[in-house]
Amino acid sequence: MISKDTGQLLSNEIDRIKQSIQEILSTPKGSRIMRRQFGSDIPNLIDQPLNDILILRIYSAIYTPLLLWEDRISIESIAVTQLTKGTIDISLEAVHMSSNQNLNLNIPLKMGAA
Repeated sequence: MISKDTGQLLSNEIDRIKQSIQEILSTPKGSRIMRRQFGSDIPNLIDQPLNDILILRIYSAIYTPLLLWEDRISIESIAVTQLTKGTIDISLEAVHMSSNQNLNLNIPLKMGAA
C-alpha cells in the first residue's frame, strides 16, 4: 500500500491499518459508485453543533464502518480526543487480529479543504 501523504510504500502493517481507517472514516457513505456502503457518516456530522446526541452519533459513525470494513482489528475502545470544525482526532484501542497485539492508534481526520 502506498502512503497518501508521501507516495512511499507503507511497509509497516500498523501504518497501513491507520491509513485504511482514515480512508474509511473520511469517505462519505454513498460516494463510491461500486461500493455505496463504504465510508462513514462522519463527513456529514463534523460541522454540526456540538451536543450529547452528536457525540453518540459520532461514536456510532466510527464503530460501525470499522466493524464492516477493517477486519484486521478488533476495537476495544474509542475516544474522540479533539472535535473542532473540520477536524476530529480519534484514539482507538484495538487488537490486531493476526498477531493478537494490543494497538493504541491515534487517527487524525481532516474534512473539507486543506
